[in-house]
Amino acid sequence: MHGNRSRTPATAPRKSGNQGVTRRAGRTAGALAAAALLATVVPSAQAAAAPAPRIDLTVLVVDDGGSAVEAITAELKGSGVPYRTLDLNDPNRPVLTPAFLSDTVDGRPRARYQGVVLPHETAFGPDSAEHTALQAYERTFGIPQVDAYTWSHPGVGLDYTTDGGWSGVLDGVTAGVTPAGRSGPFGYLAGSLTFEDNDPAISESYGYAGRPRAGFTSYVDVPVAGAGDGSRASLVGEYAADGRRELVVTFAYNQHQRQFRALARGIVEWLTQGVHLGRSRNYLSVHVDDVFAPDARWDTARNCTPGDLDCVGGDGEAENPIRMTAADASYAAAWQKASGFTLDMVYNGGQGEQWKTEHGGSDPLAARLIADRAQYRWINHTYTHPFLGCVQDNTTVPWRCATDASGSTLWVGRAELSAQIRDNLNWASGKGISVDRSELVTGEHSGLKTLPQQPVDNPHLAGALADNGVKWTASDNSREPRQRAVGAAKTVPRHPMNVYYNVGTAAEMADEYNWIYTSRADGGSGACEDNPASTCLPAPLDPATGYAAYIVPQEARIALGHVVANDPRPHYVHQSNLAEERLLYPVLDRILADYKGLFAGNTPLVNPSQKDAGTELTRRDAWDAALAAGKVTAYRIGSTVTVKAPSGVQVPVTAPEGTRKQLLLGTTAFGAAYAGSRSAWTAPELLQTAVTLQLPTA
Repeated sequence: MHGNRSRTPATAPRKSGNQGVTRRAGRTAGALAAAALLATVVPSAQAAAAPAPRIDLTVLVVDDGGSAVEAITAELKGSGVPYRTLDLNDPNRPVLTPAFLSDTVDGRPRARYQGVVLPHETAFGPDSAEHTALQAYERTFGIPQVDAYTWSHPGVGLDYTTDGGWSGVLDGVTAGVTPAGRSGPFGYLAGSLTFEDNDPAISESYGYAGRPRAGFTSYVDVPVAGAGDGSRASLVGEYAADGRRELVVTFAYNQHQRQFRALARGIVEWLTQGVHLGRSRNYLSVHVDDVFAPDARWDTARNCTPGDLDCVGGDGEAENPIRMTAADASYAAAWQKASGFTLDMVYNGGQGEQWKTEHGGSDPLAARLIADRAQYRWINHTYTHPFLGCVQDNTTVPWRCATDASGSTLWVGRAELSAQIRDNLNWASGKGISVDRSELVTGEHSGLKTLPQQPVDNPHLAGALADNGVKWTASDNSREPRQRAVGAAKTVPRHPMNVYYNVGTAAEMADEYNWIYTSRADGGSGACEDNPASTCLPAPLDPATGYAAYIVPQEARIALGHVVANDPRPHYVHQSNLAEERLLYPVLDRILADYKGLFAGNTPLVNPSQKDAGTELTRRDAWDAALAAGKVTAYRIGSTVTVKAPSGVQVPVTAPEGTRKQLLLGTTAFGAAYAGSRSAWTAPELLQTAVTLQLPTA
């Protein structure tokens, strides 16, 4: 979809019936001990003997179908946090009663949910039995509640917006993380975040900024326009009253918007009091395909790429191919060092040898890249980059799979597939280039099914992968976003970046972009008109400025959206994007700069290898399957966390700094530090049947 816009309705939530009602103020001092909370509802003579309650590590999501609850649910699901949804629009839904919320297990009181997400503070109606039951439950067990989107009023600890606050469109507004937010749930943020403004003609986010009252602590705020006294009003904060805690969010959002994605981690940390199943990171890796090979060039006159079947005339790459030079390679190495980011060079050794043969036996590019080989990660892209699926019949447009006399599909054979993989590995070994043999990217992701022409994988592919020890083979995320098995190997979906393989200059990039994304009336192909999932540009981009002014910020925004969504899938571009005008760097520089401006130093970018990304996706699938099958039991009693899962399933856990894991004898520090917490994929230790963690008590 052109622009990948994320929109939120610019409408306020319906005002609830308790809009003038205030609750008794009185801050709770942090997370009260569960046993002390229990003592408030049992006779004092029995309180000393009452066992500490068990808190199950599951979140209750009360869903009204709105985008705010949908966004928080997406964050829970994406990071692996178990949750149960109660659909308010389902007439047959369970009724929220004390028995629905809690019971007793082995003589110990049990809270079934460690946190509750509501659309707004009175989702069940302020005078309903369900509302009363929920508040009593939260008060008894110390369970936090998130009000996903509400308005500024005394019922949530805020003044009305008419009393020194404001309401309106937030597009382009810069909000600040308060000292309480930085020392609390949002300590992984650098200090400010700017609301997206992707289309000036569309209101993308609306909010209510209100001044805090007693009992309210603001975590994210904005200056009050025209106040003149430097006062600020809250958009996100905690309201503590009557022994309960609510996280109050007073702006609209959806799961794709950057402002929500930046805050999502902190919302979950607050909701779970920093102890939950699930784990997340901010990932970015960039694969540079076709290294050592030339790429064909877009023809701005014919609006096609010579060499492609639908481009009449010319002989493709021979016309004016795009290929890196030694200077481009030196620039790449210097850029990596300056940015602190490592590129994955996805190489075709045979293409390099052919180029050298055709150009007098010398290849300065190869010499420079090989000299700098230790500065990059390298991935096998096959020796000469052939199509490895069915045998292509190019007599038609589009091409089709060739068949034999009986009508059976002809396939590239296992021997050729295996040779392409093996010969490229041997070439790299001969040059002293270190390559992980378990990783592979086939040319054009070929060998895997390619719709519509090839609806199944090449039946010889799985065997060839096994012949060469390949466990992770790349696929195109735009076609196959889910990981799947190919014999004993698995796919690693990659995000294509919208920096085209067949352009070397910004003008060429803008020209091709215009052809794809402008209407026929504006001189484009009209493809954007014919595709219901696409949107046409309002006017063609200026070839001189369109790339820098429009395409770069848009592509950086889309890629950063993947980064902050806990998405480990690699992005991929081509060597042509490092050549000539080096179009990739402005996009990467923008991503890295925006990331640095948004996140604190305790939340670094994670740059996974293809194998690491594949392993992460595999673990997630196994974890999701275990949760769906109801085979995970996890709970907290006091400062002890216990998690039981099926044998062989790695368990994702996030806990506070200072958490230790129980060993057969003694304990050890748990997990790795990230974003102010400790987290890891973990499993029971020797002779244990469960993961046991000891939380810090101070």
